[in-house]
Amino acid sequence: MNNQLVSQTIRYSNPILPGFYPDPSITRAGEYFYLICSSFEYFPGVPIFRSRDLIQWEQVGHVLNRPNQLDLTDRKSSDGIYAPSIRYFEGTFYMITTDVGGIGNFYVTATDPAGPWSNPIHVPYGGIDPSLFFDDDGKVYVTAQQGADYDSHAIQYEINIVTGEALSEPQVVWYGDGGPWTEGPHLYKINGMYYMMSASGGTAKEHREIIGRSNNPYGPFERYPEPILTHRGLDHPIQYLGHADLVEDVKGDWWAVFLGVRLTEDGYSVLGRETFLAPVIWKDEWPYIDNNEGCVKLEMSVARLPAATPNATGVTVGEGRDDFAADHLGPEWIFVRNPADGSYSLDEAPGSLTLHGQAAGLGDVGRIAFAGKRQQHKQASFTTRMSFTPTAEGEEAGLCARRDEDAHYEIGVLRSGNRNRVMARLTIRGESQIVYGAETESERVLLSIEATEDEYALSYSEDGENWSSIATGPARALSPEDFVNKMCFTGVVIGLYATGNGRLSGVPAHFDWFKYQAK
Repeated sequence: MNNQLVSQTIRYSNPILPGFYPDPSITRAGEYFYLICSSFEYFPGVPIFRSRDLIQWEQVGHVLNRPNQLDLTDRKSSDGIYAPSIRYFEGTFYMITTDVGGIGNFYVTATDPAGPWSNPIHVPYGGIDPSLFFDDDGKVYVTAQQGADYDSHAIQYEINIVTGEALSEPQVVWYGDGGPWTEGPHLYKINGMYYMMSASGGTAKEHREIIGRSNNPYGPFERYPEPILTHRGLDHPIQYLGHADLVEDVKGDWWAVFLGVRLTEDGYSVLGRETFLAPVIWKDEWPYIDNNEGCVKLEMSVARLPAATPNATGVTVGEGRDDFAADHLGPEWIFVRNPADGSYSLDEAPGSLTLHGQAAGLGDVGRIAFAGKRQQHKQASFTTRMSFTPTAEGEEAGLCARRDEDAHYEIGVLRSGNRNRVMARLTIRGESQIVYGAETESERVLLSIEATEDEYALSYSEDGENWSSIATGPARALSPEDFVNKMCFTGVVIGLYATGNGRLSGVPAHFDWFKYQAK
């Protein structure tokens, strides 16, 4: 194991994946690392990234990109795909996860991480957060969370990796540290010793990563008495640290990826839970990351990286202008649930994204015509040019900042009272209100949402030169911290949308381009 202490030689920036990229899992195949994250109600599911240095990440696609792999049609927001885990063994990649509200626990396989990935192979036991472990003797284990709150624990059983069939009865192997929500368990074998690692405390201020070790894959595991990763008692710009995964690089150094949140001074973040990276230091055969010492920082210094990348910054996959000139959307684009057949097109009006409004709207659980990108900066602007001339009552299209059904802001064009109107709507805690409406005869309008740490400002222009600022909404209301009935596990996604508000829209909306500019 590497016991070399960190020195001031190479700098990189955290988070390595800014924005709504929670519950990271990582594996290495040769010189490349592959990282995945939770995707919840968004489709395609499970974004997958590749890197040689752990800092610069390229998204190579999504693991679950076919309806026969993932059907999210009736999935509520913050249900769907939870805490996937990725592993590489003898030329094959394995991704195991939970479809909450759907088919439960399953895994898929691929020889190329860019796909195609197989159809789901079901596994029989476990609540959420399953992980795979391939032992030296050929046995393959599933480790998964079971139970809720203070009763949550980890179970483990052996499977046939070809069929998913259980080869042993599940055993309780890990009770955590006595805190609530023992989640995200991973089993490792390092230098002949088995390590059981999990999160604890819930994914908020008490969040922490804990670990135990044993000579047997089923334990009993001797628990390290303190968390190996947490900022729960620290006044620090990064909070909620936990849900980690470990990986060894080609030089024998160990690293951890984990989620964290960059809270504002008022204690919220519209960006949601992001992916961070830190070196692992081994002490007396125990891995250590950061236990309230503040060594996980926004700007990190390390002795070396797996590949030479000095002064690297985290990856922003959605920034820039998209002119919709390709024959497919880039991998940074996601839909709310599976898009309905024919609801979007890049061919109908070449050089633009066409959306056909569905009956479901932004406040409904259903198939919504919505294509968006994760917000990755606290301060940014999002602008589009839309061509849309609705003719039937309720037809609507525009630009939206979405958290979930209960929290979203949109600016667009709505057919109301036999008139077309530019309107702004704020939905906060499930209550929607149109706060601005003005008649328009323009067939083409520019729409903009500008985000600051405190608010979202909605504006439009009919001539491209003169802009009208028509509404603002508090940023906190779109944060996961501001929920009423159901916890939110996602961050803000900025999207283009269309709806018939109760029926299919007869008129499509054409979006000529979409621009994301960080401030």
